[in-house]
Amino acid sequence: MGVALVTPFKKDKSVDFDALEKLVDFHLQNDTDYIVALGTTAETPTLAKEEMNDIVRVIVRKVDGRIPVVMGVGGNNTARVIRKLQRYDFSGVSAILSVTPYYNKPTQEGLFQHYRALSEVSPLPIILYNVPGRTGVNMTAETTLRIAQECKNVIAVKEASGNLDQIKAIINGAPEGFHVISGDDAVTTAVIQSGGIGVISVFGNAFPKEMAWLVNSVLTGNGENARRKMEEDFDNLFHLMFVDGNPAGVKCLLNLRGMIANELRLPLVPVSEDTERKIREELRKFA
Repeated sequence: MGVALVTPFKKDKSVDFDALEKLVDFHLQNDTDYIVALGTTAETPTLAKEEMNDIVRVIVRKVDGRIPVVMGVGGNNTARVIRKLQRYDFSGVSAILSVTPYYNKPTQEGLFQHYRALSEVSPLPIILYNVPGRTGVNMTAETTLRIAQECKNVIAVKEASGNLDQIKAIINGAPEGFHVISGDDAVTTAVIQSGGIGVISVFGNAFPKEMAWLVNSVLTGNGENARRKMEEDFDNLFHLMFVDGNPAGVKCLLNLRGMIANELRLPLVPVSEDTERKIREELRKFA
């Protein structure tokens, strides 16, 4: 159970490094298996280069080798991503999470060539990240498997396409050593039962122990019981997390749990009053 870590901000919109350290401590103490830094949930498009560097340094220092740290390194300019992979000091980082190029909508051949170019220079294993709802392009099962077969340091894909048939096709065709990770909390059980290895979770920011329990239960063959319990306890919260977009929902949840300020950087804004009220009501169940 990996967590796509949020970036906490102060009221003046600067990065709240004290809150960030407390979040890392929270995950170290509550069964999170690895932390993903600078993913979509971290509001990375709004962070300056220096802020991103500082965030990774703080996380790596705080983790101190106790669990792996995966770092988001992606973009829609292949040459720029290559330069970063060649020049960045990845000390303390275990792997790269690299999203499909967004906005310019490459073909499947373009996606393959992009990832092959990254794999040729990356000093660390690469996890692909397919999230067509955000990038505007879906990486097909055929393309993912072609990359997996020809790029030996590409070790997994975070699949957030929402297409279970596509996800199953990747799992069934994957070469040895290549894995599928759910990129969507709501389908985690289905992905693992089909042969996936876990999830990179948004909900796990606030409830890591519970998400870790779900993942471990499914991996050990108790998926149906886990699914029923999670649906009974958390189904409404799963839905509310994304009503007003990510990470607005999970930041509201973390704020209501007293862990961070409910601050986002434009163009993102906090959830609506109605959504916050519903999240607050759901949280009363766990008081």
